Amino acid sequence: MPTRTSPIPSNARLERVFQGCAFAEGPAADAEGNVYFSDCPNNRILVYRPATGVTEVWHEPSLRANGMNFDRQGRLVVCCDGKDGGARAVRRYEPDGTITTLADRYQGKLLNAPNDLCFDSAGRIYFTDPRYGYKDDLEQDCMAVYRIELDGSLTRVISDMETPNGILITPDDRTLYIVDHNPEPGGARTLVAYDCGDDGVWRRRGILADFGTGYGGDGMVLDIEGNIYLTAGEGDLAGVHIFSPEGEKLGFIPTGEIPGNCTFGGPELRTLYIAASSSLYRIELAIPGCLAYPPLPATA
Repeated sequence: MPTRTSPIPSNARLERVFQGCAFAEGPAADAEGNVYFSDCPNNRILVYRPATGVTEVWHEPSLRANGMNFDRQGRLVVCCDGKDGGARAVRRYEPDGTITTLADRYQGKLLNAPNDLCFDSAGRIYFTDPRYGYKDDLEQDCMAVYRIELDGSLTRVISDMETPNGILITPDDRTLYIVDHNPEPGGARTLVAYDCGDDGVWRRRGILADFGTGYGGDGMVLDIEGNIYLTAGEGDLAGVHIFSPEGEKLGFIPTGEIPGNCTFGGPELRTLYIAASSSLYRIELAIPGCLAYPPLPATA
């Protein structure tokens, strides 16, 4: 296993740029560097504008928006929880201001509570569908990972996890990284790698990180070297845990409060934004991020 150095510069400092959420989640930066993030319990999407330092409500009610990402066309795609009137769906904000529901049922039955998503190189959407808390109205027979095909149909691609949460796909479309975070006693709190075979079937390769009985992982983002930035933990262990593709621990960015998700932004995609409980943070790192959108500038 190769030894890698930490992507955190020695002079890097974590900065809080906003505070006031019930639980901040799903940060996603647009091409101008504005960072959209969700506050699911307060049923809203906010946007932080670095040029002015102002954070404002962008859309309310959000139908309990949670994990979010921009697709390759610059459209914001959102996973929505089902609690308290949530959409229980994957939705897309169109350039003309309309909202398209991309998925809310599988085989005619309502989804559990879409949580997080990513895009492959063809533009297909992978998303996780767990359920936390109440389970009285579940219609699906498991908590699974799905893919929204280009024709709009829905395929269940992984069904052997306990509670799938955060999800990433590598640029070559061959590996999925998925967080399994089951908060029940004895539940899985792991980061798992799946590989896609030549037959198109996703098969579990193994566990890259295991948080044991502690507070597990949530959201993730990749950098251009394939390193994984995973939000996880509570207390002194709350923050971004950075792993190589082989599972080697490369660094840790403590947040002091439970983190929900993270993404890259800024002119060279070197600014890591972290949504954590009440706050949105940022920190400058050494390696640019790897996102479906916006593309990394050629000069970065």
